[in-house]
Amino acid sequence: MAFMPSSPRDPELNFDTLWETFHNRYPFFDLRNVDWKKQYDTYRPKVTQLTTDDELFDLFCEMLNPLDDGHVELKGRTGPGRRKRSFNPEPEPRFRQEFSRREIRQLFKTTQKTLSSRGFGHLEETSAWMLHYCRSQDVGYIRILEFEGVKKRKLKDALDRISNDFRSLKGLIVDIRENPGGDDDTVIAVVNRFCDRKQIAFRRKTKTGPGDADFTAIKSWHIEPQGPAPFTGPIVLLTCDSVFSGGEVFALAMKQLPNVTLIGDDTNGIFSYQLEKKLPNGWRYRLSYQMYFSADMVCYEGRGVPVDIKLLNRKCDIENGEDPLITRALEVIEAGK
Repeated sequence: MAFMPSSPRDPELNFDTLWETFHNRYPFFDLRNVDWKKQYDTYRPKVTQLTTDDELFDLFCEMLNPLDDGHVELKGRTGPGRRKRSFNPEPEPRFRQEFSRREIRQLFKTTQKTLSSRGFGHLEETSAWMLHYCRSQDVGYIRILEFEGVKKRKLKDALDRISNDFRSLKGLIVDIRENPGGDDDTVIAVVNRFCDRKQIAFRRKTKTGPGDADFTAIKSWHIEPQGPAPFTGPIVLLTCDSVFSGGEVFALAMKQLPNVTLIGDDTNGIFSYQLEKKLPNGWRYRLSYQMYFSADMVCYEGRGVPVDIKLLNRKCDIENGEDPLITRALEVIEAGK
């Protein structure tokens, strides 16, 4: 079935719309080793008025696949039955290759078991659902599930409650493994509880056009001490390559602090908020459109925030009933007291 050129379902119109949006707003072609003009020259001749929805969707997948970017997404309905289709070009993170969803839950039960064997109390939810907390006599443990979906007041109350213990703690473990991300304001609100002075946490600029210089001015985000007793003793941050977006921004900001040691695996390497767009035919797509930098202007896009001590969780950790990242974190804290 051929479409009139003015039709919203016109395959050529939809191809040109998607290609041009990426051309104007996506900042990482060089970093991802993708020649976007070459992609146009390769795939545009394959699109005609006779291209079906399924064929067009497949061509988009082929064109976008080399980006290997978890913040690139395409969703739409195709074919006579209007079946739902979705595409994301990111390879599965090592952490999710190692563990199924059920096994991830088992791993965190192993984490709790390891903490309990070291004198920690039961891991409890706080007034902010994404913050769980427990402690031993000397060390606290905070697991952060994500960085969004909580009201500021509840987050403040939860952080205040946790910080009541800060004066008696000699060390703190912050666990963001398997964290999907969130928003920068929530990240800053949490990091503010761990710094001793005002300083730059990270920087960001946004792609606005097709040229190399088409960006907004670089904006800096600051952290500064908040709460009655910010914790500035030894902190270990547990990460893995299944930490994304706002979780990575948190790791980036925490890495600026001299009292923080990162243990685990480098984060995933997709920091940007997602720019959400809709094609004329109704398909929706998303893309990265911002560049994040550390305070000293290092961009970790595509490689993730690097850890100080590389230590990977394996399936055998569940069988052994011991989380080696917790064990190593406690050793680092003990050595840093």
